[in-house]
Amino acid sequence: MRRLINDGYNVVDELLEGYEAANKNYVSVDYENRVVVSKFISKEPRVRIIVGGGAGHEPMFLGYVGKDFADAAVVGNVNTSPAPDACYASVKAVDSGKGCLYLYGNYAGDVMNFDMGAEMAMDEDGIRVETVTVTDDIFSAKDRRDRRGVAGDLPVFKVAGSAAANGYDLDQVKAVTEKANENTFSLGVALSSSTLPVTGEVIFQMDEGDMEIGMGIHGEPGIERRKIEKADVIIDEIMEALLKDSKIASGDEVYVLINGLGALPIMDQYVCYRRVDQILREKGIKVNRSDVGNFATSMDMVGMSVTLVKLDDEIKKLLDAPCDTPYYKL
Repeated sequence: MRRLINDGYNVVDELLEGYEAANKNYVSVDYENRVVVSKFISKEPRVRIIVGGGAGHEPMFLGYVGKDFADAAVVGNVNTSPAPDACYASVKAVDSGKGCLYLYGNYAGDVMNFDMGAEMAMDEDGIRVETVTVTDDIFSAKDRRDRRGVAGDLPVFKVAGSAAANGYDLDQVKAVTEKANENTFSLGVALSSSTLPVTGEVIFQMDEGDMEIGMGIHGEPGIERRKIEKADVIIDEIMEALLKDSKIASGDEVYVLINGLGALPIMDQYVCYRRVDQILREKGIKVNRSDVGNFATSMDMVGMSVTLVKLDDEIKKLLDAPCDTPYYKL
């Protein structure tokens, strides 16, 4: 295992200790519940945005807690949903009377535990909590409602945070966040497994020199496994699938995210973005803004994904609105 850790069973708690120490101007941490809370929570009451999921995807989720983005993040064990009590604790930590919106990727454990947290908030305190699950991974299911959430978490979360900062009420925040999710499409490629810190073993076996298009960030099976090809060949395949599924076409405007899965060099990510940009220009599709880097990782997995968000005036305005967090600033 090529990792610098102490005890694999303590890795999440030690992650949180280090994160709070390094970002003490941005966040505080409730260690009992593993809830990261913003120090920039507005004095005026507004809808509070709570994100969360298993550890191992840093800087997702804790990295986006700050000013005018997420108000709190709930962190579970590696690749494991946070407990219902922790989800409930996050609501108690940030609610100001306007309600809260839970945001997370569409995974069964997260859905169950966050739903229980929302029920506890209503039953115990009368706090209304709504939910939007991110469903951007186009390969994971034909029905949009059944798809996984991957790197598309980032732009969907950003829209929600900006909407809340702009004074939208809870129903309005939920509606625009759902609209952003419906217009967000991702597909990636993995060249290796990630390594579990507790066991020191890879999650799945992949032969040297192989790749898998469409693999999930937890190692969920993709479209097919074959030998690694040149970057342009891979991006051409990914973009063909994304444009077909999204129906993004000439005259449309998009936000583009190239997301590294943890161990793919930034150099390679920009090589991939180069080809994405070429294809979009050839198709007459305008890029409003783009981000390239590691935003939703799978620890030490080698790989990347492409996310396209089809923009309208509202989504564009909210994506471009100012925010300030340790891992995302505009």
